[in-house]
Amino acid sequence: MEASLTLYGTPVVPGVSYGKTAWARAVPEPEDTSEVISEDRRGSESERFTAAADAVAGRLLDRAANTVGTASDILAVSAGFAKDAGWRREVSKRIASGTPAVQSVAQATAMFADIFKQAGGLMAERVTDLLDMRNRVIAEINGDPEPGVPTPDEPIILLADDLAPADTAGLDPDLILGIITRLGGPTSHTSIICRQLSIPCIVAARDLGKVPNGATLIMDGDSGEYSVDPDTETAESLAREDAERRRLARSWHGPAQTKDGHAVEILANIQDRAGAERAEESQASGIGLFRTELGFLNTPTEPSVEEQVKLYSSVFQCFPGAKIVVRTLDAGSDKPVAFASVPNEENPALGVRGLRTSGIDQGLLTRQIEALVEASNEHDGPNWIMAPMVSTVAEARWFASLVRTHGIKAGIMIEVPSAAILIDKFLEEIDFVSIGTNDLTQYVMAADRGNANLATYTDNWQPAVLTLIHGIAQAGLRHGKPVGVCGEAAADPNLAAVLIGMGVTSLSMAPSAIPYVGSRLDSVTFDQCRRAADAVLGASDPAEARYLALAVLNESHTW
Repeated sequence: MEASLTLYGTPVVPGVSYGKTAWARAVPEPEDTSEVISEDRRGSESERFTAAADAVAGRLLDRAANTVGTASDILAVSAGFAKDAGWRREVSKRIASGTPAVQSVAQATAMFADIFKQAGGLMAERVTDLLDMRNRVIAEINGDPEPGVPTPDEPIILLADDLAPADTAGLDPDLILGIITRLGGPTSHTSIICRQLSIPCIVAARDLGKVPNGATLIMDGDSGEYSVDPDTETAESLAREDAERRRLARSWHGPAQTKDGHAVEILANIQDRAGAERAEESQASGIGLFRTELGFLNTPTEPSVEEQVKLYSSVFQCFPGAKIVVRTLDAGSDKPVAFASVPNEENPALGVRGLRTSGIDQGLLTRQIEALVEASNEHDGPNWIMAPMVSTVAEARWFASLVRTHGIKAGIMIEVPSAAILIDKFLEEIDFVSIGTNDLTQYVMAADRGNANLATYTDNWQPAVLTLIHGIAQAGLRHGKPVGVCGEAAADPNLAAVLIGMGVTSLSMAPSAIPYVGSRLDSVTFDQCRRAADAVLGASDPAEARYLALAVLNESHTW
C-alpha cells in the first residue's frame, strides 16, 4: 500500500484500524514560583491540597473497582500514591513553609520520582504513574479537567508517548479505533487493557513522534506496521474487513471448541465480585484466575479471616457448580502490600514476592487458606488453590501439603524458569499448573517487561518461551494433569490456538477477550492448532513465529 510514511513498532493486539490521529494531551511541567503564601492562608491551602488528593484517590479506586484484571491492581496502586502518608507529609511540610499547593505537589513528587528512579527496576517503571497522579492532583487543585486522553467527537487512532492506568481504564472502544504508543511493552497496562477491549495496539513505536496530530493513518496490530496518508480505497477496504471480523467475533456465544469439535475450556480472570459478575455474563465456564490482591492492597493491615471469607464467598456465589481457581496473595514487586512487602528492595522483581512473602509471615498464607476453605464450603463446584512465584520442588510440596489437608486441589503458577525446567518433578508434587506468561517471559528473556527498549524481548511470541510452554504442556499430558495458561498470551486469539495445539488444557483471560478467542478457535481445526504449534517451535524470532502460525491457521479460514 502506497503511503507518505510507513513506520513499525511492536504489535500486541491484532486488528486493522484506519482513521484520523489524536495525540493524548501533554501536561506542561508546573511552573516554579517565588510566591510565598501568608501564614493565615496556609491552613486553607493545605485543605485544598488534601481535598484534591482525596478526590483523585477516590476516582482511581472507583475505576479500579470497575476494571478487570491486572489493570485494576495497577489502578489501586496508583490510588495508593495519592493516599501515601509520606508523600502527603512532604507536600504539607512545604505548604506550611509558605510554598503554594501546586508547587508543593510538584516538588514533593519530584523528590519521590528521583527515589524511584534510583531504585531502578519496577520502581523506576512506576514514575510514569506517579507523575500522572501528580498531574491529576494539580488539575484538581486548579479546577482544570483531568489530563490525558482527549474526548473525541469522532472515532480516532490514539497516539501517546505512554498512557497511565487511569487513562487506559476508561477507554471507549467505540471512539478509540486503535492505540500506538512510543513507549510500553507487550505486557504494559496499555497492552493489557487494549487486549481486553480488543482495540488494535502497537507499542514501542520509537519513531511515533514523526506522525502529526490529525493525520490520516492505517495501523496493523498483527505486523506492527503503521502508515500515514495511505491509499484511501485500499485502507478503507482493509479496515472494513477487519471491522466485520471483530463484529462477528463479538457475537460468538460458544460452545468453546475448535471447528472440528475439540472442546476447549475457556475461563475468566477476575479480582473481585464486580469482575465475577461481568465474567458470569460472558461465555466463561468458570474462573481460571481469581486474583486475591485487591482485598489486601487498599488496607494498611491484614484483612481478618472473616473479612476475607466475605470477599471470597461473594465471588464464589457467581459461579455455582463451576470450577474456581484461586491464586493466593501475590504481594511484592509491582503490587506492594504494606504488611507483606519488603521495602526498598534493590530489584523487587527478583525479590520477596508471591509465595516468598510467607518467609516474612507464614501465618498470612495459612490464614488466607483458612478463609478460602471456609468460603469454598458453600460452593458446590471444583475449588482449586494455587500459589504464585514457586521456584523449588520443596516449596511446591510444602504448599500442596497445606492445601490438600482440606481436601482441595493444590497447584502452582509456572512463572519462574526453574519450575519450567523441572516441570516433571513439580507435577509429581501438585495437582495442576497454570502458566503465567507475563512473568515467565520476563524471567526467561532477562528483560524488564515494562521497558519499551526491551519490548521485542518480552513479546509473547518469543520462541524460547513458546518452547518452554510446549514442554510444560507435554509434561502435563504425560502425568495426566491439567496445564492452563492465565497470562496475557491466552487472550491473543492466534496464540490461543497455538497453545491448544501444544497441549494446554485451559485458557483463562479477561471476560471481554473471551468472544475473540472463542470465535478464532471456532474457525480452525484441532489439527491446524497442532500444526501451528509445531511450526512456531522452528521459529527464530517472534515475527517469524507469527508468520508461521498464521500460514497454518489461515488455511481455508473463516476468521
